[in-house]
Amino acid sequence: MNRKPISLFASVSAALAMSLAISCSDHIPARDYSIPPMPAYASLTSNPKLPDPFLFMNGMRMTSKDEWKYRRAELAALAQEFEYGYKPNTPSSAVTGSFADNRVTVSVTDNGKTISFVCSITYPTTGSKPYPAIVGIGGSNLNNTALLNMGVAIITFPNNQVAQQTNGSSRGKGLFFDMYGSDHSASATMAWAWGVSRLIDALEKTPAANIDPARLGVTGCSRNGKGALTVGAFDERIKLTIPQEPGAGGAASWRISDAQLAGGKTVQTLSQIVNENVWFRQSFSQFSKTSDKLPFDQHSVLALCAPRALLVIENTSIDWLSPVSSWNTAHAAHKVWQALGIPDWMGFSQIGGHNHCALPDSQLPELRAYVEKFLIGTGTGNTSIMRTDGGFTVDESTWIDWTVPSLN
Repeated sequence: MNRKPISLFASVSAALAMSLAISCSDHIPARDYSIPPMPAYASLTSNPKLPDPFLFMNGMRMTSKDEWKYRRAELAALAQEFEYGYKPNTPSSAVTGSFADNRVTVSVTDNGKTISFVCSITYPTTGSKPYPAIVGIGGSNLNNTALLNMGVAIITFPNNQVAQQTNGSSRGKGLFFDMYGSDHSASATMAWAWGVSRLIDALEKTPAANIDPARLGVTGCSRNGKGALTVGAFDERIKLTIPQEPGAGGAASWRISDAQLAGGKTVQTLSQIVNENVWFRQSFSQFSKTSDKLPFDQHSVLALCAPRALLVIENTSIDWLSPVSSWNTAHAAHKVWQALGIPDWMGFSQIGGHNHCALPDSQLPELRAYVEKFLIGTGTGNTSIMRTDGGFTVDESTWIDWTVPSLN
């Protein structure tokens, strides 16, 4: 890189250094700089716009593509500090895997305890071993027949065992919290992300499963779509992330959804979601009436998947998902892939006229193009996809006061 924009930052304490190691776990690149200490809530200032994803915490802006990994590490730390809770930096050596009857058993020994969970695998009857695979958070709601016919295996991840999500009383319950304590900062979605990372560790050590750990995608719908995004954002071994109708806490910006609610739309907002369930860390509720104080928004979380592939699937027929918010948020996130010179590595498809979590046939070509190109590795189809059937416009004048930098 041409410069180290973090060189002005003070050194961090041992405790913060530990948290930064956590925030960059599971194959986020090593850094040669220090992320600054996380700001306190009281020091955050109001910003009604979507925060600039290219602006470092020290006020300097990216000038080269290589700097994205450093800015991404900052965003990952901020997202964990304020929204998701921290993902433990569990070593791969703590994980073992075994395979039998089309199931992988993942065992983890850490923090003086051992937990195990089982992931079932549905194999294709075409393609070559070891197979690429899509991990479904609680299962896949994509066109699974089409995926199998493309030679892609489907792995079902038991997210509700790893971290419960029944309602607000579920906080701190599940295998993750049995290991790390019921008072751990991690939300349910971050606990699921940790669990999928441990699944990948196990697959890397279990060739009998006939799954290629270098060609893994992740998906999930609705609440599990929020989880799929968290998985893809915090483990670089996920090559393709496909959150399906994740709505608030997924594709929809907290700021824009608040504006939609104020305008009379029935959409899910931050103030509602923190009381409904445990998908975000407990302290996230402090932003219930101040989402504009967040030093990031969901466009930045989507961007944590860059430069890997991301396909967001949304639905214009369900107002609760805040389709206007998702449309604008996706365009803000897409600017990161644009700056990196790979705009066709991030797509957004928003089609209505169907039930929640039911993939219509009209979106199958887009799914196929992304899976073939980024997961199977042989596709040449069009992945330049930014479409909605809602007739929405992109309101940059209201939400964006920054430009896409020309990066070296």
